[in-house]
Amino acid sequence: MRYAPACDMEDIAKILRASVFVLRRPIAERLVTVAPAGRKKVSPLYRYETHMHTSPVSACAKKSVRENVEFYRSLGYDGIFITNHFLDGNFYLRKNTEIPYEEKVRLFCADYEEAVKIGEEVGIRVFFGAELSYGGTDFLVYGLEKEWFLAHPEIMEMQKSEELPFLMSEGALVVHAHPFREAKYIDHIRLFPRGIHGVEVINANRTPLENEMAEIYAEKYGFCRTAGTDNHLGADQAHLAGMESETPLRDVADFIERVKEGTMRIFTTDRSAELGLE
Repeated sequence: MRYAPACDMEDIAKILRASVFVLRRPIAERLVTVAPAGRKKVSPLYRYETHMHTSPVSACAKKSVRENVEFYRSLGYDGIFITNHFLDGNFYLRKNTEIPYEEKVRLFCADYEEAVKIGEEVGIRVFFGAELSYGGTDFLVYGLEKEWFLAHPEIMEMQKSEELPFLMSEGALVVHAHPFREAKYIDHIRLFPRGIHGVEVINANRTPLENEMAEIYAEKYGFCRTAGTDNHLGADQAHLAGMESETPLRDVADFIERVKEGTMRIFTTDRSAELGLE
């Protein structure tokens, strides 16, 4: 029997340091850390929030539509994606069985429609998205509109292994949000590598380890990458993340194309000092 040559502790340490560098490098190459923001246009690039929630549609959100829209406008963002929890997640009327599906969809879209009006008023673009859920496993869906959801009540009866590929076939960009999130209400981590286009590799509300595992997942499977805040707190959110580009997005289809091509950049912002948290 042949044995590998013995390694002393210094050799092992060198191997571990090299391994950590290789695992972290994909994130570092794409990550731009920005000084605390509190003024208009903190970057010469066009910035977008890709993951945020508003009250009342997302039951867990703490800030109103107007508070959120005005907050991002104050930071000089070009646009935001409203990605409230869909009917299968923490939607504020999820447990109400008397309201029909179609009416729930209309109520789900109400915050987005309000945000569009406020955005036109204050000068920031608003795009439509949704966060679908299964037992604490969440997926950001871009590219499907209100009319599509109204026409497809059958998705509520589908298992995610069937629903996600169906959404993709209908033209949606499906991104696994915070895939390695750990929480008391999540009994185990679920991955759907055959049902997504991309992975949210930076979520401003997750730990460095959870984000690094998301990057490894994206790297190994060749998924496209996104970043977002997962903002439930509006202006009280200390850490932000998103996507930026050299030219403004034309529409959601343009965003999908750029994400798939990998031409947008990830950025993060630390507002801890501004909020008095340091």
